[in-house]
Amino acid sequence: MAKPEQVLTIEPQNELRFRGPFSVPVTSYMKLTNPSDRKVLFKIKTTAPKKYCVRPNSGILEPSSNAEIAICLQPFVFDPVEKNKHKFMVQTVYAPDSDANLEQLWKDINPEQMMDSKLKCVFELPPDQADAPAAEEPAKVSPKPTQQTFVPAAHENLELEEAAVEVQQLREEESLLRQENLRLKEEILRLKHSANVGQPQLSKYTPNAVQPQGISVAYLVAGIAIAIFGIIMGKFIL
Repeated sequence: MAKPEQVLTIEPQNELRFRGPFSVPVTSYMKLTNPSDRKVLFKIKTTAPKKYCVRPNSGILEPSSNAEIAICLQPFVFDPVEKNKHKFMVQTVYAPDSDANLEQLWKDINPEQMMDSKLKCVFELPPDQADAPAAEEPAKVSPKPTQQTFVPAAHENLELEEAAVEVQQLREEESLLRQENLRLKEEILRLKHSANVGQPQLSKYTPNAVQPQGISVAYLVAGIAIAIFGIIMGKFIL
């Protein structure tokens, strides 16, 4: 049974063009239009998922609506004599009337109900580089054609790279903070040690246990005076 014809209008229809230089990310755009009166699910796949970032790479198109897809080619070393075999595929299917888990729906969909369109990628050099003489291509044995595998195009690649850089920076900052914390602890211990060395040695007796000699003599004299006064008063009373 033949697959149904693609319901979406895709622009461009056959080729995605990327113009260099390719030492920086290069973005091409695709426009999807739903001319029907039904909701349409779409998913974008590519044969080189690690080299492209697609936003969005899947979604729902309401009737008579459209969506712009940004396809970003990651930096790479471009060889003009190397034949480019990158391709994209837009898969679509009519959305069910009831709410459903989209991820599970794509897994359970009957391949015969799925519509798809393929676009090839074309790399173009800027005019100042396109006129440069290309290196002579050595003779090659044409490889046997192999079946190309399309896998979902990633849209998290850039976020993951940015997150990895940020995590690395946070780890470096954490390491610096730990080193600074250790340095401060060592400085505190050094200051405490210096303070202890500068203080005089304290007696093993507590301050309350040592009474000044002058105060002890005063107490003794006062005690004797009170005793004598008591004896004299006792005699008068008797």
